[in-house]
Amino acid sequence: MSTPATQLVELRTRDADRTQQEILAAAMTEFSERGLGGARIDSIAERAGVNKRLIYYYFGAKDDLFLAVLEQTYADIRSAEQALHLETANPVEAVRSLVAFTWSHYLEHPEFLTLLNSENLHRARHLKQSQRIREMNSPLIQTLGDVLERGRRDGVFRGGVDAVQLYISIAALAYFYLSNNHTLSTIFGRDLMSPKALSERLSHITEVVMGYVLRD
Repeated sequence: MSTPATQLVELRTRDADRTQQEILAAAMTEFSERGLGGARIDSIAERAGVNKRLIYYYFGAKDDLFLAVLEQTYADIRSAEQALHLETANPVEAVRSLVAFTWSHYLEHPEFLTLLNSENLHRARHLKQSQRIREMNSPLIQTLGDVLERGRRDGVFRGGVDAVQLYISIAALAYFYLSNNHTLSTIFGRDLMSPKALSERLSHITEVVMGYVLRD
């Protein structure tokens, strides 16, 4: 049975965790809308409904907060990918589901794309400081590699497919289309964000990826 002192500590811990999550959510919106250079701690504090001193207390400087937001976005996508259970799925269905998931996640979380755009402008100098990012991404690549090997042993996938290269291709086929939809729609005179166009794009990405990994 917990004591009053223990209950107070637990309450303060929950409050601190909730406050940090509110700050991260506000910062994610601010950074995705204004980029790292345009984002302001005052605006983040206002969005989160907290005193800006709390932001410095929990996260440090603006660059540190930006890294925390990047880590959170990667943690979110990696956590959601685990629900696919790629490690036990049929290899063909595993790759198809990873393609569909990646497309849907990017579509539903445009802030992820804008945050990546901002970090690329800074040559990934924040991500380079993060051991957590590498630790989060390694299991996905290992799992995808295992899926590809299972498919090769089953005779459905060709050999020699690099898991990192394949994942980059899956991400790129979704990322480029969505991050450049305004210019591409204008250039080609088509609404590339219409429901029909989005459905066609997912089908195209899936067929391109499966056409690469499947044996002739």
